[in-house]
Amino acid sequence: MDNDAPALNRPAPQAIELLLSRRSGSAKAMTGPGPNETQVRLILSAAARTPDHGKLFPWRFIVIGGDARLRFGRMLAEALQASEPTAATEERLATERLRFARAPVVIAVVSRVREQIPIPVWEQTLSAGAVCQNLLLAAHALGFVANWITEWCAYHPLVLERMGLMPTERIAGFIYIGHPAVPLEERVRPDLDKIVTYY
Repeated sequence: MDNDAPALNRPAPQAIELLLSRRSGSAKAMTGPGPNETQVRLILSAAARTPDHGKLFPWRFIVIGGDARLRFGRMLAEALQASEPTAATEERLATERLRFARAPVVIAVVSRVREQIPIPVWEQTLSAGAVCQNLLLAAHALGFVANWITEWCAYHPLVLERMGLMPTERIAGFIYIGHPAVPLEERVRPDLDKIVTYY
């Protein structure tokens, strides 16, 4: 290979190994330490380098770490009590108060599509999904484990309102980041012969 070729044109076996080794770790089985402020910013910078037709940035981030995780949990419990009082048992409320304390850092990815423009809404939504995947990969690259989930709170109108989301915004995912408290298990991966065709 030409030694003067741009670095971007050279094989990157470490990058392929990173992609092939990434796996999720359950938010229920995470521990610290989590990424520090510099590492979180690096993870967010990597996440923002995602395909984005029209350069719209149809997504934004809400970082929930430290004591904010417990404040968020108290808000979840209040939202549950206000909207579903019969479901708000003491046990359930205790679970909600600690939901976001399961990991050292949680990053909410907010999808904010724009309508009435040439860029299809579907492409803007996919871009937010790509951001979530980049967050997982960046966290993995830095030696952390991550979990992309939504759960009930991503769809609850009162929760979204208290998070400051606009009516046109949605939660693409909550990305929990930390270290695994238990050994990670490999999951079954698809058989490519069953899902790949050639046109």
